[in-house]
Amino acid sequence: MSKPKAKNSLVIVESPAKAKTIKKYLGKNYEVMASMGHVRDLPKSTLGVDVDNGFTPKYLNIRKQSDTIKALQAAAKKSDKIYLATDPDREGEAISWHLANILKLDVNAPDRVTFNEITPSGVKEGMAHPRVIDMDLVNAQQTRRILDRLVGYKISPFLWKKVRPGLSAGRVQSVTVRMIVDRENEIRAFVPEEYWSIEARLAPHSSKSKKGFIAKFYGVDGKKTDLKTKEDTDQVLALLRDAEYQVSGVKKGTRKRSPAPPFTTSTLQQEASRKLGFQSKRTMSAAQQLYEGVELPQLGAVGLITYMRTDSLRISDEARAAAAQYIEGRYGKEYLPASPRVYKTRAGAQDAHEAIRPTMPEMSPDRVKESLSGDQYKLYKLIWERFTASQMADAVYDTVAADITAGRCLFKASGFSVRFDGFTVLYVEGKDTAEEKEGVLPVMKEGDPLKLLELSGNQHFTQPPARYTEASLIKMLEENGIGRPSTYAPTISTILTRGYIEREGKALKPTQLGEVTTTLMTGHFAQIVDPGFTAKMESDLDLVGEGKKPWVKTLEEFYGGFSATLQKAEEDMKDVFMKIPDEETDIVCEKCGRKMVIKTGRYGKFLACPGFPECRNTKTIAVEAPGSCPKCGGKILEKKSRKGKKFYGCEHNPTCDFMSWDPPIDEKCPQCGKTLLKKAGRGARIYCSDPECGYTRPVDKE
Repeated sequence: MSKPKAKNSLVIVESPAKAKTIKKYLGKNYEVMASMGHVRDLPKSTLGVDVDNGFTPKYLNIRKQSDTIKALQAAAKKSDKIYLATDPDREGEAISWHLANILKLDVNAPDRVTFNEITPSGVKEGMAHPRVIDMDLVNAQQTRRILDRLVGYKISPFLWKKVRPGLSAGRVQSVTVRMIVDRENEIRAFVPEEYWSIEARLAPHSSKSKKGFIAKFYGVDGKKTDLKTKEDTDQVLALLRDAEYQVSGVKKGTRKRSPAPPFTTSTLQQEASRKLGFQSKRTMSAAQQLYEGVELPQLGAVGLITYMRTDSLRISDEARAAAAQYIEGRYGKEYLPASPRVYKTRAGAQDAHEAIRPTMPEMSPDRVKESLSGDQYKLYKLIWERFTASQMADAVYDTVAADITAGRCLFKASGFSVRFDGFTVLYVEGKDTAEEKEGVLPVMKEGDPLKLLELSGNQHFTQPPARYTEASLIKMLEENGIGRPSTYAPTISTILTRGYIEREGKALKPTQLGEVTTTLMTGHFAQIVDPGFTAKMESDLDLVGEGKKPWVKTLEEFYGGFSATLQKAEEDMKDVFMKIPDEETDIVCEKCGRKMVIKTGRYGKFLACPGFPECRNTKTIAVEAPGSCPKCGGKILEKKSRKGKKFYGCEHNPTCDFMSWDPPIDEKCPQCGKTLLKKAGRGARIYCSDPECGYTRPVDKE
């Protein structure tokens, strides 16, 4: 490939993996170095923002980045040309601006390059079009950072005094916690209502099937009839006693189903949660690795997906053509749509990049599987299948709906059969809630008699709204315009780490701390936890990024009201302290007989006696893992290290020193009968917990 004509050029990216991949494409005249993320930030110990003089930020070099900064400065002095090639988004633009300041570069010089994909053509395209740093994007990032600092730095000390030390508030995190608390309150306030349904299992008289098909009661005398009580249901069942069932109408048709569009950041996080069980942080980590470059045989390091922080559904013509070529070769021409699919990006979305797609659509997951870790492969397969399916033909279904009369009662049945599978041969989008399944109906025509196999009246109760999962929470945040897709993973991670919410299976529920803090915030900082206000702030930040609103004015509009609210809250709660209720358990303190309560400390939850300080008894909360200790036969307990990493150890520790980072599974070794362990990642395998046994086998394919 032709390269830009420059000698001794320095290209600065954010990560070493990306640097390694790009270096291979640029050659020996280019030094490619990593900034390792941000190099400057606001100080940790002070506000660092002069609110009286245009909200001027005071940036300091990040201490732990001092060696990186020195290395970059030394390399810059030896270079004839410097290119700032940090990530192609608002955060990346700000990092380039900070680098320009540290390296004393002219911010108006065309030193900024961006890569939508880390491939030879993607890097060539980026290097061929250097530009000046986009100060509108930089100012949008600065405004966001200053807003977050003002909220966090001003409200957090207030929470320390009124709830407990060490708490924090955040412009996006606090409203996210509020949404989870509001949902929990909806669930508590929900009053279930009774309702009934009647189902008839029917079959044509000629059929020998005992399974038949299901028809659902619709109404009496042609009118829809709701069944609210057992009495209502019994009255209808009485009408159906000895009734003859007959097909009174059949309506046939066709239905088309179109594929889902390719992924944006938000939909990728949602689908990876639904289909792979990935938390958003895990999804974005694997996506970053796939974007920055993976070593492939014959090709070397290459980025497998386009930039993973995007709101756009746009696809390049080249990618669309490559997908069409693959689809026709693999499935046949009939699997291509009549005209190429173009998806419309929603209003207000950031459209700087394409949708998330494979950089080489012909590179199917099976071709790269051996070069990827487990997470990388699963996510690449999801992205590749979603993109490829998005360029395929509709699925077509033959539908049939039948009306069935039984005396004065009307039943309805519906079903479908697949005429053409289209894109569903490859991929079907996941759903947050289970869809009602339709089966295939037997061939029927009007006037056909039917035999009754079974008739049942069923009691139901309306269900409360479900707790948020990561997928449904991200969907709700996006729909309400709260935060940006790139902030969802760190936001959820933060509120989990700080103990405002916790996981229960896949569901997210508020803790006592989250509820108490939200009550305080809602009562005294209503705007900060108001979804509408937070969404308006996001819109303002977008306007700053588009050069349509001055950043200082945005901060002035926010800070005037915020400062007055903070002052009023201090006055209103002058002598008030909010206690976090303890969660009582059935575990009795063996020292004093009281029921122990659950408390949260630096390393997570633990059991404590409520009689403190008279009784200081505490216990760890034991989570039992499958299997038994291979050394002494005791229970294996799930534990956490001081850094929060999960490991597994014997209940008799320290007497028994068994410990494993790999989780035990509910299966015994076929050779020695001891517990098996499961190792994940590149060397994934099932192996015996007794090292002297030596049993091992591959992990079963999913």
